[in-house]
Amino acid sequence: MSDSELALTLTAPRRIMIMIAVMLASTLYSTTLLIASTLLPQMQGTMAATADEIAWAMTFNILATAVVTPMTGWMVSRFGRRNVMMWSMLGFTVATWLCGAADSLETLVLWRIVQGGLGAPVVPLSNAILLDSFPRRQAGMVTSIFGMAVVIGPVIGPTLGGFLAELYSWRWAFYMLVPVGATAWVGLRLTLPKDSASGHARLDWVGFLTLAAAISCVQLVLSRGQRLDWFESTEIVIETAFAVVAFFMFVVHSLTAERPFLDPKLLTDPNYALGLVLVTVYGMLNFTPVVLLPSLLQQHAGYPDQVIGEILGARGVGATIGFFLAMFAGKVDPRIGMTIGFGLQVISGIWLMSLDLNVDMATLALNSVLQGIAVGIFWVPLTIATFPTLESRLMPEAMSLFHLMRNIGSSLFISVCVAEIVRATGSNYSRLTEMISPYNRAMSLPWVMGSWTTDTQQGLARLSKEVNRQAAMIGYVNAFGLYTATSAIAIGLIMLAKKRQRKMAAPAAGD
Repeated sequence: MSDSELALTLTAPRRIMIMIAVMLASTLYSTTLLIASTLLPQMQGTMAATADEIAWAMTFNILATAVVTPMTGWMVSRFGRRNVMMWSMLGFTVATWLCGAADSLETLVLWRIVQGGLGAPVVPLSNAILLDSFPRRQAGMVTSIFGMAVVIGPVIGPTLGGFLAELYSWRWAFYMLVPVGATAWVGLRLTLPKDSASGHARLDWVGFLTLAAAISCVQLVLSRGQRLDWFESTEIVIETAFAVVAFFMFVVHSLTAERPFLDPKLLTDPNYALGLVLVTVYGMLNFTPVVLLPSLLQQHAGYPDQVIGEILGARGVGATIGFFLAMFAGKVDPRIGMTIGFGLQVISGIWLMSLDLNVDMATLALNSVLQGIAVGIFWVPLTIATFPTLESRLMPEAMSLFHLMRNIGSSLFISVCVAEIVRATGSNYSRLTEMISPYNRAMSLPWVMGSWTTDTQQGLARLSKEVNRQAAMIGYVNAFGLYTATSAIAIGLIMLAKKRQRKMAAPAAGD
């Protein structure tokens, strides 16, 4: 049965039940991607780990997701779509429970790897299932609703996670997801139509392993480069060399193999190729403020976890508004919606660059709402512009690559921003401390020094802490500058997209 025939055979109530189950699974998975961002300080204390060591709980989870996502098409061919969704959700739920129960750093990182790997097929498969289960005329609405699950999930995670961590402990941020995962598994089992595997699946191990090695090494270089002084470190040199060699082998193998892991022919579709670039930029911008703001507000501005969660929750409100608006703009040229989305992100980035450590909660919440609206408006036209001319048989592989690039964009750009914060904090601290001197005449003025003093060790410690806060703020402003510049550059890329064709080449593409 073809995908178009499947959409016609499903009743309206069955479609709605499928949508609820699939959205619940997608929201749950996307929630865990960044839930650790607000839990790292507590987990660091529990595990007696350094800041670098506890960061592996996020780094390896993202790596596992990026590595396994491209395998989605192969797994569907080998085991069937329904089986992959069900077992992925079941394994993901068990791994989430074990993350909360971890009693050492090693076991926590292990179960975060398993969690990311088992949950990786959920989002691309959910997208494909929804597009195939509903008629083409409803694709815009379905994409909007699905986008809410993908985008709002990472907002819900830090919000509820910070609240529960403050009331109980970080473990409950993971435990709270287990009943939801069990409910999603039951829903998937009862609603998804049965399908059969093709039986002709063959995994291109050379392509898979070389791509996985390249992605992993690049992520490690960006995550650890700043702290290890980049190429002064033997580890960074080795990881960079492995990344270059592995990526070269992947490209050569993909161009010469009879059945490559990722088919290069997908890139011959101009809209899809440009869509991959834009979704990478989208991933770079989507999660960056969610990761950077909690550490800034908690460590340097003195905000409690619960308030930080509420600020991030405002982003979910904005995303809901954005997706609601996008549902009514489905027939407009997709380039308009994408331009508006990136334009709003430019505005939010400039706004963030103007903030200081005395910023109030209302300002931060309004900025989060603006970010959410931008994300909501952008996602639907991006999907509409990317998939209209792809054949239905290519959708699982195309969708997995689409979400892979989104995840890679997120992890790499977050690593770049964190590296810039660390670099700028250190260099600006050195420059600012040069002003702390008995020869600085301004320091003899009472209205300049206030309660700070250089006469005692305690006074010098307080002054040093304040200098570090200001140096860190400069680093965050630089990171928000990268966010703003990337948004502005993306607007130019949108102009390269072609207008949507009225005659579609495939019945199941995301129109």
